[in-house]
Amino acid sequence: MRVGSFVLAAQFPGQGQGEALHRAVRSAEVAEEAGLDTVWLAEHHFVPYGTCPSATTLAALLLGRTRRIRVGTAVSVLPTTHPVALGEQAALLHLTSGGRFTLGVGRGGPWIDLEVFGTGVEAYEKAFPESLDLLVRWLREPSVSADGDRFRFREVPVVPSPSESLTDTAGPEVVVACTSPSSVRLAAERGLPMLLGMHVGDEEKAEMVTLWRQLARAAGRSGDEIRSAAHVSAGVCQIADRRTDAVETLMKAMPGWLRQGLEAHVTVDGRARSMRDPVAYTELLCGLHPVGTARLCADRLAATSERTGISRFALLVEGSGDLAATEENVRRLGTEVLAQLR
Repeated sequence: MRVGSFVLAAQFPGQGQGEALHRAVRSAEVAEEAGLDTVWLAEHHFVPYGTCPSATTLAALLLGRTRRIRVGTAVSVLPTTHPVALGEQAALLHLTSGGRFTLGVGRGGPWIDLEVFGTGVEAYEKAFPESLDLLVRWLREPSVSADGDRFRFREVPVVPSPSESLTDTAGPEVVVACTSPSSVRLAAERGLPMLLGMHVGDEEKAEMVTLWRQLARAAGRSGDEIRSAAHVSAGVCQIADRRTDAVETLMKAMPGWLRQGLEAHVTVDGRARSMRDPVAYTELLCGLHPVGTARLCADRLAATSERTGISRFALLVEGSGDLAATEENVRRLGTEVLAQLR
């Protein structure tokens, strides 16, 4: 089992954006000190829900500041960027970090980002499979051309080539965020592991893993490839000496952040959108994930892994909104929870 932190650089009410980013960077540095496996970085535009607009840029900074821990994106939003540009960045980070970078990609939402970056709503609604295939080819082949509906260009060499890494890893790992059967199919047919969101529980995640395996097998993926796929479960983690204290910490801080962060999302075409009730959503997250004593958190992670077959976790550790409390939470995750799991 591999446990990592999930960093959104969330801007809580009354905080500045620089404060949120400083907390994100510091929590990642502490994650390495505490023995966590990976730091997963989210990417958002124009909203205080998350103040990091480029997960790959922040990943580059953190890879330079650390020596052991892996750094992954959770996720880089593919419809708002060119897949070759993202592939070049991923290859660069893979090569220069000694193979410590994981590229997580996702479809994102129908947000105004698509208008600002000029990619249009079609990039979100129709073009994600084509973009994903082009991205994966860029990370696996020595030269690439394109003749699709959205991307067309003559053959060009891949520079830098991920295969030139001085490690045993041929190229950066690619993980796909999945929220529906169609996205599970997309990942499974390509043999790519899934990143499953923190809004769903063990039963639904287990169903998605089972579906992934069935679809991967039907697509001709080998048994070894299917068995070795290391899916990732996103969640929330808050550790305290009593479960009531951990829940209270999150219930005091997270609803305000969720309210102002989710309300700030604007759709690209004016379509109606519904927002979760922030208090009810925080209560749901506290019930689904490792929130409580170190023993409870370890048991919850072990139970989720057993029920779902998922071996990796990306845990939101900044739910208190406070830098010192976040650092303590990360340290306790490493020294108390991981010690029991191992």
